[in-house]
Amino acid sequence: MPGPDELVDRAWEVHDADLAAGRRFRGMTRRLPSLMCQVGKLAWQASHLDCAVTVSCDLAGGLLSAFGLLATTRVLAALLDSGPTPARVRAALPTLLFVLAVVVVQMALNLTAGWTENRLLPEVTRITERRLFAATTRVDLAAFDTPGFYDSLQRARDRGLSEATRGVDLTVSILTGVARLAASLSVLLVLSPVLLPLLAVAAVPDAWAAVRIAKMRYLTSYELAVSRRRKWILADLMADRRAAAEVRSFNMHGFLLRTYDTLAGYERGVRLALARRQSLVTLAGEVAAGIGLGLVYLALGIMLGAGWIALPVAGTAALAIRSAVSSLSRLLVSVNQCYESSLYFSDYLDFCADAERSIPGQGSLAAPRSFRTISASHVTFAYPGASRNALTDVSIDIHQGEVVALVGENGSGKTTLAKLLAGLYEPSRGVIRWDGEPLVDVDREELRERIAVIMQDYTRWPMTALENITMGSVRDERLLAMATAAAGADRIIEALPEGGDTHLDRRFRGGTDLSGGQWQRVAIARGFYRNAALLICDEPTSALDARSEHALFERVRAHAEGRTVLLITHRLASVRQADYIYVLDHGRVVEQGSHERLMASAGLYADLYTLQASAYDQGVTGLPAAPARGPGPAPGPRFPIGRPAPRRPDRAGRCRPRRRATPAAARAPCPRSRSAWWPAPSRR
Repeated sequence: MPGPDELVDRAWEVHDADLAAGRRFRGMTRRLPSLMCQVGKLAWQASHLDCAVTVSCDLAGGLLSAFGLLATTRVLAALLDSGPTPARVRAALPTLLFVLAVVVVQMALNLTAGWTENRLLPEVTRITERRLFAATTRVDLAAFDTPGFYDSLQRARDRGLSEATRGVDLTVSILTGVARLAASLSVLLVLSPVLLPLLAVAAVPDAWAAVRIAKMRYLTSYELAVSRRRKWILADLMADRRAAAEVRSFNMHGFLLRTYDTLAGYERGVRLALARRQSLVTLAGEVAAGIGLGLVYLALGIMLGAGWIALPVAGTAALAIRSAVSSLSRLLVSVNQCYESSLYFSDYLDFCADAERSIPGQGSLAAPRSFRTISASHVTFAYPGASRNALTDVSIDIHQGEVVALVGENGSGKTTLAKLLAGLYEPSRGVIRWDGEPLVDVDREELRERIAVIMQDYTRWPMTALENITMGSVRDERLLAMATAAAGADRIIEALPEGGDTHLDRRFRGGTDLSGGQWQRVAIARGFYRNAALLICDEPTSALDARSEHALFERVRAHAEGRTVLLITHRLASVRQADYIYVLDHGRVVEQGSHERLMASAGLYADLYTLQASAYDQGVTGLPAAPARGPGPAPGPRFPIGRPAPRRPDRAGRCRPRRRATPAAARAPCPRSRSAWWPAPSRR
């Protein structure tokens, strides 16, 4: 289980300098207008009309309050004047009606602004989500292998995305608050300029507390980023159907719950510490703000007692002060929230900008519809952040109409090379050409239309069966019938409850799921449907039984007639009929040629092939025959305990023990020839 130190996201420490220098109150007051402009542009892009009406109505409503306050002075003067009460009321009545009209107009403006803002926010959400996902679906594939990419993406999705609409709402609130505050301050300025500095004294403590609390929340969110992400992943595993079988098979519920308790306990401790610090800051700010507001009213009383202002003016000043303090309080809350929101929204903006810069540019050349030769010349590639190359100085040629196989042990670079040839990655060094044209000069999206890839780690899309095959392209019934028949997926689709319209996900009503082998046939049909010039098959039969595998490869060869196939597989019996074979080892091409030539050279390919063949051979020299099954104790080990396993010769014919051999095994007799250990595979 993770300890407390492991739960801190150390990646956020790279932002310390930025938070200390650019995100203090002074730095944020400089940055806040630019962020508000970004939000304003977003709202304007969402809807010109709704944005203009919302801002205009809020500003107009705020400014009307000044007329209401000034009219209040005349109402009080008329009511407090000498003379009979009915006469004073009649004198004040026109002004009272004007104040009432101002209130009614303000209500109408507020209702209109609220309606248009509610129309505006959903469109803002759509635009921000679309920009994010447009970037993530087109960004260079190497970005997903870059350290820090997922942390940036998660911050952009978790809070940054939702802060867009919140930022629009807060920006409107700030503009409204500024308008109302300006109206109140203008009234106070007319009544007595001495009151303005005292209001500033009351406002400073609230501003300080708001900024401190926002910064503490932001830093706490950064600290808890990894903890929350691990807790969400853990929660998904405990509630996911795909993991449910192993959770029960290994009795993991106790372990998972203990891990969850550790994560939740750590998060609770951090949040409690934040709550204590926030309470202290809030208390200090409110005490200081109360003292400042008391000084304002004290000064007003002194001015009234000294006869510097009349009683009606004093009454209006009291109303203006209350309105100013209320507007200032709401404005500070909005600024506080907008400051906090801008920190998260800047994560969204920064991620989108970085991701959009990582989108590969369109090549100057159109992708060819077909090719005669695809060549990779001295290609070297390393994944971002990797300490060694995945491929080193690799050169291969693929000719039209050939079936070319890539062979090698795990980690030899086969899949990486296939992705480079498919234009998913760019080489660190070297060049890949289609008919002599470098891929860097070719339009990537057009190029991918010419290539069909059957992925080793294919995606089980939560869509209908046919959508899992067509993958968003135009539906062609002829191609669909051909692809499903070639992959053996036609019978699978026919057996589904609603045929091709069945959702392949049990989370949908009426949805179903497929077995591993059935899913692989759907993934193979996905590759066949594209009907491309180059078909890349990366372990296309790993989930199929032997009979299905043999039948599938027969269909692949029939389907690929006239096309080029790049085949990657560990089952070397499947590559015997390939036109050409490249053998990779530790990212380098170590052998190449036909099956017969590679077997005759007695190199790595021959080693791997004969090793697999020997596992199926019933008469391997030096191996005891397997006992017949029947009642009685289970058969013993292939080599009885105490008897060392025979040694095998190396490529030069020298005898050497197997890996992790015991001293007894090192002294065991060695076969005289390679064929004694690896008999030639039988051929039909």
